[in-house]
Amino acid sequence: MPELPEVEVVRRGLAEHVVGRRVSAVEVLHPRAVRRHLAGPVDVIGRLTGRTLTAVRRRGKYLWLELDSDTDPADGAADALLAHLGMSGQLLVSDPAAPPQKHLRVLLSFADGGPQLRFVDQRTFGGMSVEALVSPPGSTAGAAGRVPEPIAHIARDPMDPAFDAAAVVAAVRARHTELKRALLDQSLVSGIGNIYADEALWRARLHGRRPTNTLTGKAGHAVLASAAEVMTEALDQGGTSFDALYVNVNGNSGYFERSLNVYGQEDRPCRRCGTAIRREPFMNRSSYFCPRCQPPPRLSRT
Repeated sequence: MPELPEVEVVRRGLAEHVVGRRVSAVEVLHPRAVRRHLAGPVDVIGRLTGRTLTAVRRRGKYLWLELDSDTDPADGAADALLAHLGMSGQLLVSDPAAPPQKHLRVLLSFADGGPQLRFVDQRTFGGMSVEALVSPPGSTAGAAGRVPEPIAHIARDPMDPAFDAAAVVAAVRARHTELKRALLDQSLVSGIGNIYADEALWRARLHGRRPTNTLTGKAGHAVLASAAEVMTEALDQGGTSFDALYVNVNGNSGYFERSLNVYGQEDRPCRRCGTAIRREPFMNRSSYFCPRCQPPPRLSRT
């Protein structure tokens, strides 16, 4: 599943190509693509047609395209087109003359006749919906800080300028869980997925099974700083592409896979100490770590 850097790459591409353009027509080619919009495809089409896309924003792995207000312009954007890429979703900017992609699900055409916005999703795990923008609990940012209502519970990510690392460390340490599980908890910190959690833990020399209530404040800050660092580096390389399903808006792949230190590196030597990287099961997925740099926590005796 695309993680924060991959979604941010897409967000930047959309901001360059679709902001300021008015939607002239919408086609929903597969109802599952808008299944989260409970009013159905016809309502999606009606609420998007004629609207102008004013901004593209992101929180964690979600992104949304803000729409010009259909009420009081002084209120700013009142709603937005929320998108989640799921396992295989792609938001592509395509020439209107280009043939439709095999798994094209939603198509937005624009009044200027220029490139279309196409949502392509082979596995249909992703989706789009038009949602009201609301202020998250405790937010003091006003209209500028509003997010789509279904993701109001999602926490800020380590690359967000308003990210409060101290508060997140305190919340993580208060949990009785494992460190990697806490890093993947989007209500604590968003945007970190399986790949970048393993990479951040390796950089911070911490094992994912470390109990959070034994974590020092220094170690907590170190792993969050490592997460921000590795995701920034991934963003600079266009994200991580393990297959052809993750691409940017122009259909190009990212190259950070070549820089991964532990994820997917089982039995290869650790770049820091030379010890063979190990893999262990984790929540129906896998965790990768260096047993020397990241010694597993000792099991307590009962």
